[in-house]
Amino acid sequence: WKKNGKYFDALRPAVEPEGHDTEQEVIEHRDFHIKKVKDVFTKMNLFIFTLGLTEMWVHKKSGTVYPTAPGTICGEFDENIYEFKNAKFREIINDFNQFKATVRKIRSDRPFRMILTVSPVPLTATASGKHVLVSTIHSKSILRAVAGQLSTSPRIDYFPSFEIVNNPRLHPENFKENLRSVRDETVEMVMKHFSLEHPPIQREKKLDPKIVDNNLKSKEDIQCEEALLEAFGK
Repeated sequence: WKKNGKYFDALRPAVEPEGHDTEQEVIEHRDFHIKKVKDVFTKMNLFIFTLGLTEMWVHKKSGTVYPTAPGTICGEFDENIYEFKNAKFREIINDFNQFKATVRKIRSDRPFRMILTVSPVPLTATASGKHVLVSTIHSKSILRAVAGQLSTSPRIDYFPSFEIVNNPRLHPENFKENLRSVRDETVEMVMKHFSLEHPPIQREKKLDPKIVDNNLKSKEDIQCEEALLEAFGK
């Protein structure tokens, strides 16, 4: 994609938001990124993945799914080229199983463990044509059901960060004034619960809980695609 004379990788526009001078640079950076990701998948013993959204923009001809809507961070939207999709339960299950099979192939069938979570952060906007609150509940409900179904499989666990943050008793205190951003103190609380539930991970990495807490206090370290979209939209 192009913007202001710069070239951007449509599959990772927020990773290098300043863009590149040539198309070749985009290709080289993507190849480097893919090699590093493959290296991580090859060496890892534990994969932690957060399910966040069901809404997506897809390239009609190839079926490629983009991490952001064309025309937001960069690129231009063309309804003849792109289309909106809202993933269904079975589609997500199938995609996840395909991903798991691909990673196992990269690892020569060496097993690995997985922990799934569901993002508690509500949608900022929706392309479904429905109210954003309705779309949020729709999306999160499907993802929570998917995570629950997948966690019944061997070597896959579910960590309830979504439930902790959305606990009705604490709900008003867990979000900032915009009722969307999770407070830093809440993130710390969630991570403490995580350390308590998975102590072998902490012992294996020899993590100091104080270091974990201090790192989490940095607002710059806690970002997501939607936060970037909000910044680029201003």
